[in-house]
Amino acid sequence: MIMRKIIPLMAGVLLLGAAAAQAERPDREAELARALEGLVAGEPVDCIDTYRIQSSRIIQDTAIIYDLGPVTYVNRPRAGAESLNRWDAMLTRLPYPRLCSIDTVQMIDTSTQMQTGVVFLGEFVPYRRVQAASAD
Repeated sequence: MIMRKIIPLMAGVLLLGAAAAQAERPDREAELARALEGLVAGEPVDCIDTYRIQSSRIIQDTAIIYDLGPVTYVNRPRAGAESLNRWDAMLTRLPYPRLCSIDTVQMIDTSTQMQTGVVFLGEFVPYRRVQAASAD
């Protein structure tokens, strides 16, 4: 008798918890749009030079942003995007100084040093700052 009352109660609590977590999760696409504000997309490329990467940033479950100075590249993984966690470190093992759309990135939990997932990279979309037209 008690079990019949507890099971629906537990199910209700789980549903409420999931709804609250969904409501608290920030919109990832909006976060990406804010990061690219004022930039214009170019034609996708297959590879970028690793020695030119100044920094990288993860947009949770969505994309990796690579800053190469005047050009910012966005990579939306072909698979494994759900492994993108801003608190994890990205580990790539490359035999050459280029990161390409056929490469994978291992996600590593920085506190435990355990692998948390694998991301299969997609194409790199370059974004550049819009040049203001001069008024003559």
